[in-house]
Amino acid sequence: MKKICLIAFSLLSINSIAQQSPLRSQVAKKADAIEQKVITWRRDFHQHPELGNQEVRTSGIIAQHLKSLGIEVTTGVAKTGVVGILKGGKPGPVVALRADMDGLPVTERVDVPFASKVKTQYNGQEVGVMHACGHDSHMAILMGVAEVLASMKKDIPGTVKFIFQPAEESVPPGEEGGAELMVKEGVLENPKVEAIFGLHINSQTEVGNVTYRPGGTMAAVNDMKITVTGRQAHGAYPWSSVDPIVVSAQIVNSLQTIVSRNLNVTENPGVVTIGAINGGVRSNIIPEKVEMLGTVRNLSKEDELMFIDRIKTIVTKTAEAGGATAEIKIPYTHRYPVTFNNLALTEKMLPSMQATAGTDHVLLKPPVTGAEDFSFYQEKVPGLFVFLGGMPKGKDPVKAPSHHTPDFYLDESGFVLGVKLLANLTLDYMAIKK
Repeated sequence: MKKICLIAFSLLSINSIAQQSPLRSQVAKKADAIEQKVITWRRDFHQHPELGNQEVRTSGIIAQHLKSLGIEVTTGVAKTGVVGILKGGKPGPVVALRADMDGLPVTERVDVPFASKVKTQYNGQEVGVMHACGHDSHMAILMGVAEVLASMKKDIPGTVKFIFQPAEESVPPGEEGGAELMVKEGVLENPKVEAIFGLHINSQTEVGNVTYRPGGTMAAVNDMKITVTGRQAHGAYPWSSVDPIVVSAQIVNSLQTIVSRNLNVTENPGVVTIGAINGGVRSNIIPEKVEMLGTVRNLSKEDELMFIDRIKTIVTKTAEAGGATAEIKIPYTHRYPVTFNNLALTEKMLPSMQATAGTDHVLLKPPVTGAEDFSFYQEKVPGLFVFLGGMPKGKDPVKAPSHHTPDFYLDESGFVLGVKLLANLTLDYMAIKK
């Protein structure tokens, strides 16, 4: 009976989308017409990247574009964020679309005319700045969506909220930012958002393809700081010490047993990584203290809580067994929830994705242990977050430069599909809700 209902519901969704076909045809034509504008915007953003909470030039360009379209604009949201509201000519639900704006402290090596030459200070160091994760394309795509939908305003059965978000890549310790702050400042209210859509371009997925996953699609992340305190001694007389280096080594090894022995790996993946360990100043002194920094990734709330509990137990008890003490802060500077695609919403919108990209080009993907703060919106309202191909056709994904690297590269021919996808998801959702 349940299967029959699901089939009937899917047919209802497809029929509703079919009724929206006049608007779908308009979207396709209008998106194709502004493809070069989208690429030009992206290249400008790419050449002038800004780090999180510093996107002043970027947000100014976005706000000016939205105002030129007759969209109601609010600036300074969560420091540098921009929110645009487009009220359609017909009543209907409020749908939000989100793009992130910040670049990364990465020095670009890609040989393109619009390569970034920007330098800035980050954590006390001079660094290059680069859009090494595709946020430049996300902004350009959403600006294109805004232009397409604004030109169809009288036919839109609902309201569209365009969210241009700063600081997705997190901010320095002590600062607030990103989606969490936007939610705190009420971005999903006034008018109240009913559903939210977002996309992320992927440099290792071929142009023309869209990938998605119902449920947990990107991991929850908690960073952590572990401080192990022992007793300092001469390196020649270790029996006089409580060696925090040995204890720390045992902690690092024992933490890996959480994945191998506590996590049900048939259901969800998980990661515990120690990325930094610091202690001591010379070869013949056993130090008093060791500090470690790490990251924890999970695909469900239950696994996240289990990992945190086991980490605390392993750290404190291993230290105690070695005669040392340990302090753990988790999260240390940040936490993102699981990026969880609402199951019912994903099912409703699958026909829309397939109609836009072609059934053979909409692919189910495995979960990934990277994280996304789009998850903060999904904690409040049903959301769907999908991936857009940005790798040149025929290229080997293994050899394509990955995100967050100096050689990160995108094929710009895939951007127009992103414009069509977000516009159609919006209009098709509104059609289904009639």
